[in-house]
Amino acid sequence: MTVNAALAVTTTSLAGAQVGEPYTAMLTATGGTPPRTWSLAAGTLPAGLSLTPSSGVISGTPTAAVNSDALTFAVADSNVPAQHRSVNLGLTVAPSSISIAISPRAAALTLGETTNLSVTTNDPLGVTWSLTPAAGSFAPVQSTSGTGTTFTAPGTAGTYTITATSITNPTLTSSIALGVTGLQGLFTYRNDSARDGVNTQEYALTPGSGGTGGSVGTGTFGKLYSCIADGAVYAQPLWAANLTINGARHNVVFVASAHDSLFAFDADANPCVQLWSVSLIDGAHGANPGEVTVPSGTSGYQVGVGSGDITPEVGVIGTPVIDPSSGTLYVVSKSMDPTGTYFYQRLHAIDVTTGNEKAVNSPVLIQGTYPGTGDGTMTTTFNARYENQRTGLALISGSIYIAWAAHEDAPPYYGWVMGYTYGSSGFTQVSVLNVTPNVQYGGIWMGGGAPSADASGHLYLITGNGGFDATSTSAPNNDYGDSLLQLSVTPNPTTPSAAFSVSRYFTPQDEADDDADDKDFGAGGAAVLANVTSGTGTVGVVVGGGKDGSLYILNQASLGGFSSTDSGAWQKIATGYHIFSTVSMWNDTIYLGPFSGPLTSYALQTSTTPSQFVQQAHATDPVSWGFPGPSPAISATGTTNGVVWALDNNHYCTNQSSSCGPAVLHAYDATSLVELWNSSMAAGGADAAGNAVKFTVPAIANGKVYVGTRGNNTGGALGSTSIAGELDVYGLQPN
Repeated sequence: MTVNAALAVTTTSLAGAQVGEPYTAMLTATGGTPPRTWSLAAGTLPAGLSLTPSSGVISGTPTAAVNSDALTFAVADSNVPAQHRSVNLGLTVAPSSISIAISPRAAALTLGETTNLSVTTNDPLGVTWSLTPAAGSFAPVQSTSGTGTTFTAPGTAGTYTITATSITNPTLTSSIALGVTGLQGLFTYRNDSARDGVNTQEYALTPGSGGTGGSVGTGTFGKLYSCIADGAVYAQPLWAANLTINGARHNVVFVASAHDSLFAFDADANPCVQLWSVSLIDGAHGANPGEVTVPSGTSGYQVGVGSGDITPEVGVIGTPVIDPSSGTLYVVSKSMDPTGTYFYQRLHAIDVTTGNEKAVNSPVLIQGTYPGTGDGTMTTTFNARYENQRTGLALISGSIYIAWAAHEDAPPYYGWVMGYTYGSSGFTQVSVLNVTPNVQYGGIWMGGGAPSADASGHLYLITGNGGFDATSTSAPNNDYGDSLLQLSVTPNPTTPSAAFSVSRYFTPQDEADDDADDKDFGAGGAAVLANVTSGTGTVGVVVGGGKDGSLYILNQASLGGFSSTDSGAWQKIATGYHIFSTVSMWNDTIYLGPFSGPLTSYALQTSTTPSQFVQQAHATDPVSWGFPGPSPAISATGTTNGVVWALDNNHYCTNQSSSCGPAVLHAYDATSLVELWNSSMAAGGADAAGNAVKFTVPAIANGKVYVGTRGNNTGGALGSTSIAGELDVYGLQPN
């Protein structure tokens, strides 16, 4: 006598099918007396499929889509009497063409940052997610249309691929690129103390070829959103990763306005999210009651001669600097009392998480003196009204350095440089320099650039029109108009005027003509530092140029002094165009955006001794840039994927501009200078920025480009239009 086990169905689910694709699935059971017979007890098999009773095989080619059809299958064995069992199963038939789309189209994250991904698909069973190379984390592992997954970026910077795979047909996938950056921040003007304008930790923005194949091109890149400010944004936006503000982690972009305000915006939130904003001329930030920004323009002006170079007001103009180790943002404000009698410039230490002053001894009122006869006595005195703090601040070896020029060349003015340290007792002035103490002028403009610094702590800057007497054998011989200076600094809180010394300098042979004809050497071209290959070694060079149209490449170890032939220069390139901008340096290549000429690259050739820079490429659109010409910035993944970003600010709306209109952001392949995209291409002005601001430069970080503008202000008085200032944010477009 044989006793068989009880009959039991072991199939618990059926694989999905797809219209037009052959399908086979087998129902299984154990126990009972073979052979077993299968039948469909309830429901209807999808069209094109049939059940074989003897084997329990469901097979065929589905002809219509079905979303999880409920079916009851029964099985009987051959025992007498027969045992019967049944099971309820769902069978889904997906459409003939399964589509999968992931949003966003591409992603840019910082290390360990969390984001949400969503999927749109007609696969009824949904998708599973994966990352290549394997890293990071996903939750949940399966998503259906309209849902998504929470993804945490890996802890290693690089380029990754996120893939959604069809559950019904695992051969069907959709993928997006993921760039994960280890960039901690853009804490200073043009990203670093070399002022080279390069971010080599950009993984999401890639050039492709001719605007296709990369992430920067029409249809893939464009304007995402805008953030509103209360005044024109002359300063470069700054960016910091992973700051905790109000109990949550954010990437943050900082904006300073000419209305003496600071803003912290979430760098990624769309629409814009303001995290905090403060006025630097209220009581909490050290101002006296009633202080206002300084009117500037063609009427009612309190600085300059009424040319209206900066309109409609002067507040924060120079780019701040951030100390990431202490979470402190240093910024200079300018203001006056309501009667226009007293003028103030203050250096503030701001907590980046709140906008508050860091200590009771912040801010400090900026004052200074320096030996010289330019004021008619034996001492020159800093005058807050006449001095224009246009250059970016520099944070070098624990000291904050600030430089000044004039408002519209209105005397009396000088090129001042001051250094401060900040500690538990507040600010201490540790260095003061007047670069033309006996003759006035010599302003430090550099097109809004900032002093640069080498590894030894030397500062580099370029001065404008002013007397030059450094070659004189008798005093005075410390006036350095139209010169590139290398400064040694020994901070001296007791006698700040003794802290600076000019360790080396370069003065072009046409300095006298520059001074007489207003062809400032220091009109643009902030001193940019780089190490380049020459012969068998590496040479540290400094690059700069100005209105006379010559670009000078100088050896940091021997700047060249003054000669009637410029023989001390490592190389002199006669560009044929006025230079009001700062060059960029990447992969031994100089990128120059001159006024009235094309964006041009000069590549280092090592076949000559010493090595020489020669023209490599120039952009054909635009063929000629209007005033002042762009200071190009570069995003790259190390030495690859270079994209050159350039702002056309020609339509900057103030009195000396030819017109008023939006800033235009351009992107070029860094190797060929073929244009990939610009913000005027989109239909209906969808990518248009706010109205342009002269000398403004873009900031590029974590897949986005940040551009400061004057909103819809057309150069008129503050409040004459609805938006006095604006930050425009560009990046990878959503699907």
